[in-house]
Amino acid sequence: MALEQGLLFFLLPVAAFTGWLIGRHRPPPPTESDSSSLNRDYLRGMNYLLSEQPDKAIEVFIRLAAVDNDTFETHLALGALFRRRGEVDRAIRIHQNLIARPNLAQSQKAQALFELAQDYLKLGVLDRAEAILSELKNDARCPEGVLDSLLHIHERERDWRGALATAHLMMARRNPMASISTRVSQYYCELAQQLLDAGSVTEVRPLLQNAFRADGRCVRASLLEARLA
Repeated sequence: MALEQGLLFFLLPVAAFTGWLIGRHRPPPPTESDSSSLNRDYLRGMNYLLSEQPDKAIEVFIRLAAVDNDTFETHLALGALFRRRGEVDRAIRIHQNLIARPNLAQSQKAQALFELAQDYLKLGVLDRAEAILSELKNDARCPEGVLDSLLHIHERERDWRGALATAHLMMARRNPMASISTRVSQYYCELAQQLLDAGSVTEVRPLLQNAFRADGRCVRASLLEARLA
């Protein structure tokens, strides 16, 4: 399958920029032979990628990732590229190898973990994605999108209590958004619906009250309140 033209235009400047970083920031200053070797390896990896030999390209880039942190962003971009193309196994391999690097900064490791969670989401392996995201959410400086992805998983699994906990965390860390408040109201309604269907009505009214607090115009909460009456 040929690479889309737009992706080629994206990768070539990334290659040039990373090659410049490799030559500029690697301490101590590399010898001419070392620098040439690094540039040859990097260009070989790009050639494999553009020649539709992704597994050979990954091998080269993984070796480079172990050499210099300046290649980190390039590897994230390559992993995201493979994921968008549906080659999720290759994206997982790149991200797992990044995470295994002992010299990653904490913020870089968190970003690589988040990308790995996106890989598992793409595959539909929700339990693994949820485990990673649940670990990341405990850090207030977690990558943008962690809580959104976790909320999406809770909704797909119909885990309304988990969805409520995540939504409240989102509202605490950000300015409360109307869309989130509306969704919170619906989560309370889902829990109330489950209790009503099970014949357990004693806890329903507090749930509906919470639904109205989140969204005072919630039609579904009004209907459930009428059913309860």
